[in-house]
Amino acid sequence: MEITDFELFAVPPRWLLLKLETDEGVVGWGEPIVQGRLETVHAAVTELVEGYLLGRDPCRTEYHWQKLYRSGYFRGGPILMSALAGIDHALWDIKGKHLGAPVHELLGGHTRNRLMVYQWLGSDRTEETVQAAEKAVENGYQAFKLNLPQKVRPVETGAVIDRCVEQIATIRETVGTDAFVGVDFHGRVSKPMAAELLRRLEPFDPMFVDQPLLPEHHDGFSRLSDQTTVPLSTGERLYSRHDFKGLFVEDAVSVIQPDVTHVGGISEMQKLASLAETFDVAVIPHCPLGPVAFAASLQVGFSSQNVVMHEQDIGIHEPDSSSRLALLEEPDTFGFDRGYVQRPTGDGLGVTVDEEYVREQTQSHVNWQTPVWHHQDGSIAEW
Repeated sequence: MEITDFELFAVPPRWLLLKLETDEGVVGWGEPIVQGRLETVHAAVTELVEGYLLGRDPCRTEYHWQKLYRSGYFRGGPILMSALAGIDHALWDIKGKHLGAPVHELLGGHTRNRLMVYQWLGSDRTEETVQAAEKAVENGYQAFKLNLPQKVRPVETGAVIDRCVEQIATIRETVGTDAFVGVDFHGRVSKPMAAELLRRLEPFDPMFVDQPLLPEHHDGFSRLSDQTTVPLSTGERLYSRHDFKGLFVEDAVSVIQPDVTHVGGISEMQKLASLAETFDVAVIPHCPLGPVAFAASLQVGFSSQNVVMHEQDIGIHEPDSSSRLALLEEPDTFGFDRGYVQRPTGDGLGVTVDEEYVREQTQSHVNWQTPVWHHQDGSIAEW
């Protein structure tokens, strides 16, 4: 079997899908994207597939991963690793379909029958976040994550911290003490503020605080971890095992949140999960992306012991009305039930892309860019 062709599809709201074709008619799908850098990743995928994969056996997943990674003298980073990730998704999809098995069975078999998913509460405003939490509880979710705080300066007033505490207190009251509540600082908080804000959040038992500092300041994680009882997390802006290694060695995090679309795909994410297990670190994959990325990430989640929960942002509790799940021929593929998704049993990634609908969606102009925030003095704020 040989790879004969490929296509890339830009679809709303900000995603890029890859279709790999073979001479035996087996097709694989992947989701290579850096949100806000779609055209750049499109070019990188094209360069890698045309330069290294056409005419090759798609089932040599590890060899191709190593070749695509090591063939470049300049390695890593968000663009190259995300391009590699989407290719890796598609190669595993082909391999699973060719062998007649879900990818997680090829990774060693399933370690669980269902996996808890959390609902992101997508607003920076307390009232909207509370409404989203109430609806999510009604839909059966038992775990949630929200961004906190909003735009903040490197040095802030006590009133800003007070508002953050009030918001998390309100959310905790809304979802109850039995629910998991994760908080994402989103790299918005400076080192002087992070320690104080973590101290004030401790009474509300966050399951973790994600990105308490920017990736550029990971050298401060260990000290910050020693100053709080809140589990610290990071990972969505790290792109390989090598980026995580120092955090493990320094015992700086309790949870990591790698993204299967940014961390080099299924091949690299499985190795990362195994490495994290060595250091007794839990894995809660980041995935505010489309159903192909979610399906790829679940394959690692069901084959890895220390993947304890998973993010989703595609409306799996209401598949018939989800515009994001409409990319699939069977929107109810993931089998949501009271906060859990069922183990996928289909071959490959376990999803069937509705190619006709995808082609229709490419007629829309997809040019999402990361918001740019400013402080009151006109300087750039972290989004």
